[in-house]
Amino acid sequence: MTENFLNEIRSLPNLSNAIINSVTLERESNRVTVKLLTDKAFSAGEKEQATCVARKYIPEYFDFEVAISKLTPDEDMVRRKIREAIKENFKTLYVTVREEDIKVEKKDAGYSYTVSVMPAISVNGICDKITAYLKKCYCGEFFGECVRGERSADDLEIEEEHENIEFEIPIRKFEIRDFSFLEGTERRTEAVYLSDLNFESEKVTVCGVIEDIRERNYVNSKNQEKVYYNFTISDTTAMLRATYFTRQKSIDKIKALKIGDSIVCTGKSEIYNGYLRFTANCIDYGFTPENFVPEKRESKPVPEYYTVVKPQPFSDISQSDMFTDISVPECLKGKTFVVFDLETTGLNCSPVSGNMDKIIEIGAYKVVDGAITECFSTFINPQRKLSEEIINLTGITEEMVKGAPVYEQVMPDFFKFCAGSVLVGHNAAGFDYKFIDYYCASLGYMFERKVIDTLPLSQELLFLSNYKLNTVADKFGITFNHHRAVDDAYVTAKIFIELIKIKKSLPKLQ
Repeated sequence: MTENFLNEIRSLPNLSNAIINSVTLERESNRVTVKLLTDKAFSAGEKEQATCVARKYIPEYFDFEVAISKLTPDEDMVRRKIREAIKENFKTLYVTVREEDIKVEKKDAGYSYTVSVMPAISVNGICDKITAYLKKCYCGEFFGECVRGERSADDLEIEEEHENIEFEIPIRKFEIRDFSFLEGTERRTEAVYLSDLNFESEKVTVCGVIEDIRERNYVNSKNQEKVYYNFTISDTTAMLRATYFTRQKSIDKIKALKIGDSIVCTGKSEIYNGYLRFTANCIDYGFTPENFVPEKRESKPVPEYYTVVKPQPFSDISQSDMFTDISVPECLKGKTFVVFDLETTGLNCSPVSGNMDKIIEIGAYKVVDGAITECFSTFINPQRKLSEEIINLTGITEEMVKGAPVYEQVMPDFFKFCAGSVLVGHNAAGFDYKFIDYYCASLGYMFERKVIDTLPLSQELLFLSNYKLNTVADKFGITFNHHRAVDDAYVTAKIFIELIKIKKSLPKLQ
């Protein structure tokens, strides 16, 4: 469907090189926004024609908008994508090509590039693959050639490549209790855990208690006003927003449903731009098992190697000076903690509330036997534009994240860094941990949900006007660059150690 849509769009003269930047769905307004990028100036008429094309591919019950932007990449962006293309298609070449071996120049007709290749390596098909990859990422024309470099195999310093472990995430199900028909004709016996519903399926069954109901209206193709519902349901493992379009024969039964009712929904799950959409075709009654205790979800094994972000040894000078209390509480001895903090694109840490925000920085410190020993720090490319509010708050700019690894590359390394440790953070249980849990789980890495939150711990032990991180830091005489993950994590680690010295025991895990 995407290919057909693009072919029609590219039939318009000034959109001949257009690509899809994003497709987003706003749940509250039921509105789809399709964002296109093009490298040529376009007219209002062409935008109107593109809107007509999009209408054919978007279900009629959605409002929609087509937004078109003219954008061309710079030389550095193209160079990085060329490296990505080589890594994906030519493993042997990748380990021999340095960034300085790739030259990119902007021309009137597009971009030209050259790749310096060792004499012993065949160049057949390299530029064809690279150019095809670039055209998937950016608008415009690309012209490339391979040239013979002077380096030999003796000049190489090759880092060993490690294979990722193949692991299929098991989907958990539970038996539906006290099933009864509301409108269906087929008895359902099993439902998928809502926390595991991150896949596409033409027919999947879920079960949960209604937490929220919203009645909506839409106009169908016959210009008739119809009713549909948004249900938010919970099975204690997660929450899901389900859309249901009413039928005349069962509309009164559906209208009678209320918050607190437990229902069984069978329907279609789809993923749009990384966001799950569930459309219920049939609703009946049913419950989760009595005294439901979710089965522990199997995790992908801890990676054997770090591949992208490698922790660095850390020595805290203040831990060894003569003016600092360096005594270690007994409860910290023999234990390992990872104190972490995040910066994100926004505050939405629940996918049920809409498009989940992204992590843009992780900072973490390992505390072993009461001493800070290692640092894990990286920016993450969110693959979306940063808001001015986030830029002003954190000081993190587009330039700082655009060349950074994406979360799929970072999270396996972070999971390895945390293996065997208890997680610690300030307001972590209510915010930061939810991001870590969601993005690691999406890759098959499951945390044990062992978190010590220094926010309630500070509230328990200290008497302050508020318990923001900088206020607690001031209490202990610690100064730092607030709203940067690596700095906040370091300060939180210091605060954690001091709080445990006061309490003389570990708090309950959140």
